[in-house]
Amino acid sequence: MRRQFKDTTLDLAAKDEKVVVILGDISHFLFNEFQQKFPERFYNMGICENALISIAAGLSAQGFHPFVHTITPFLTERSLEQIKLDLCYNRLGANIVTTGASFDYAWDGATHHCYTDLAILRLMPGMEVTQPGNRKELDALIRSQYNNGKPTYFRLSDHGHNLDLPVQFGRGVVVRDNGANVTVMTAGPILSNVMEACADLPVNVVYFHTLKPIDHELIARYRHTKILVVHDAFGLHEAIHEVPDLRTVYHGLPDEFCVWYGTVHDIRKQIGLDPAGIREAIRKRIHD
Repeated sequence: MRRQFKDTTLDLAAKDEKVVVILGDISHFLFNEFQQKFPERFYNMGICENALISIAAGLSAQGFHPFVHTITPFLTERSLEQIKLDLCYNRLGANIVTTGASFDYAWDGATHHCYTDLAILRLMPGMEVTQPGNRKELDALIRSQYNNGKPTYFRLSDHGHNLDLPVQFGRGVVVRDNGANVTVMTAGPILSNVMEACADLPVNVVYFHTLKPIDHELIARYRHTKILVVHDAFGLHEAIHEVPDLRTVYHGLPDEFCVWYGTVHDIRKQIGLDPAGIREAIRKRIHD
């Protein structure tokens, strides 16, 4: 998805002279072409994540459309106060684009893991929160939201799903509806594991790439079913419960730090978010 992020911002910058990219010493080689074409609108500020947000707010106040980018926990959890006060409180628009998702940097340990970002940023007044699942979704969401004057979060992953789904900001997608009594709701790249897990099981599948605003109307359509929320982060389950009177169970992260090393796929297997683990959770929901 990072390559798509570069391609999309490069295209937008060619058409919109207010597009600015601010990096935290991540993806700077990827953005060489952007720097060469638009040197006056490219800033690699180094490892000073709090300042990245504040600089983005300042540029936004001057009419620019900044894209600020680095590794997920450093730009969200570490810089929450700047997002809260410099952007949200002042109602300034900026595009916060992270890389690493929950466990894409699994081998670097807890400092590089991030699974609270979506939940935390959902609570910020005026914030928009997205979790695109692949390159197409990222491209569409950036193009529709980048200059709307609001702080918008884009959570990138290196392990996107390969489904070709319709993309409209703020709208969920019915991936499968067979009139079943169980509905699996999910978001972002983990959709690929979900679809493999439930291939021959009698369940509906509903997918979200936008967590704030969440699609209340779509969720309410499945209020009569038993809902299993499958997600590799916190935030989706909470967002779904903006709709009242639901019967939900969450299958995702345990209440403990991830202390296992390996790849993102190893971590997902360890915590039951591989296809086999998700399938077992779905089967339990069907029979409970």
